[in-house]
Amino acid sequence: MVDSSAMFDEMLSLDGVSARSSRCAFCKGSKLLCGKDRCPVLARFFSTTRTRARTDRLDMDGASPPSVFVGRFGYPKVSIGPMIPPFHGDTSLLDTPERWVGLPIDDIIEFRSSMVRGMHEVEVHDVDSSNKLVERTRELALAKKPPETYAEFTKKPQGRLTVDDDVEPFGPSAPLRKFDISNVRFDQRLEKVFYDTDLLAKDAVVSLYGDGTLLSGIQRAFSVGAFGMGRRRRFVPTRWSITAVDSLLGLNMLETTKTYPLINDYRVYETVSLDNRWAVLMMPSSWRYELIEAWYPKTAWNPHSDRIAIISDHEFYDGRKTYATIGGCYYAARMAVNEILQRERRQAGVCIMRESHPGYILPVGVWNVRENVRAALRNEPRRFQTMTDALKHVSTVMDIPMSRWIKNSAVLKDALYQKRIDDGWA
Repeated sequence: MVDSSAMFDEMLSLDGVSARSSRCAFCKGSKLLCGKDRCPVLARFFSTTRTRARTDRLDMDGASPPSVFVGRFGYPKVSIGPMIPPFHGDTSLLDTPERWVGLPIDDIIEFRSSMVRGMHEVEVHDVDSSNKLVERTRELALAKKPPETYAEFTKKPQGRLTVDDDVEPFGPSAPLRKFDISNVRFDQRLEKVFYDTDLLAKDAVVSLYGDGTLLSGIQRAFSVGAFGMGRRRRFVPTRWSITAVDSLLGLNMLETTKTYPLINDYRVYETVSLDNRWAVLMMPSSWRYELIEAWYPKTAWNPHSDRIAIISDHEFYDGRKTYATIGGCYYAARMAVNEILQRERRQAGVCIMRESHPGYILPVGVWNVRENVRAALRNEPRRFQTMTDALKHVSTVMDIPMSRWIKNSAVLKDALYQKRIDDGWA
């Protein structure tokens, strides 16, 4: 019989938690003293133990989704390599976040924890290296369908489930000794821009998006230095490549979004996913944009406070000059709202409000923002003739009082209290 107390102490040590001083040590996942409806430490532990038997070895074979990872620590020297699950067949779901909306968080934790990361240290400019580990990692990033992969490690994969608000979770990792790939078929769109060494990275990203390439595929190829002018190519840490692609596409779309006529009503789009509530308010004004995130106590980024934490970033028509404090989520959501404005050939002011409730036990990556904003915008909006009516509806969707949203918002305060020349132009 398994000793759950011993297992829990093991996971605490993996998480860097002091069992002697932590409230977790008294709870051990049974009393839910943290206020969450499930224990995040146990969620990590059981996902790890389910895959440990298959990854506790010095070699591994499986069908990569395809998936690669480029780390950021030690930059300009970084660790690159494949992400491999210990099974075969169609594994594409494991690295296609565009398909994850609606899945339970436990399912995402389960299949992402099976992904073992192989690591090989390179200098970021060595994208043309003849090293086979570099070549095959790039081939994997350009693959269209899951190819068969085989890896040998210098030591057994180790580490807990890695979670981050920018990058999708993944399981243990180990330095690579050998890496082979077979039956690989390249995505012809990615292959074409890879061989075009006169094409700017920005133009490659825009062209691929226009051809219908999934963002996850573009971001993966971007990270292995597959785009850009000749010798200017370089490896890009995965978390940076995700935000770079979102930002480039959002700014490219904004160039034309700002030239379109305004929408003619107030709209509220909404959705619920992973115990996050989303309300997207569109206003008949010139371009302005804001993302406001409210983190309830005992959620991923507000674990210890007993108060709701609210953070926001915004831009008006002329854009912003500094990196958003919210991070990659800001650019992911900005790209998503510009998609619908481009389809409608309209311009609007946009305020996105997000409530993260305690059921969101672990961060799962910036895709969660992009894909859920996209999901909300696929729903039929509620339409209103006045700002007041639109905000009244938002107050029925969200738990936090509207007054607090307004207090923490630059865009809502501007819309409510500032008079502008373009008032009435809609």
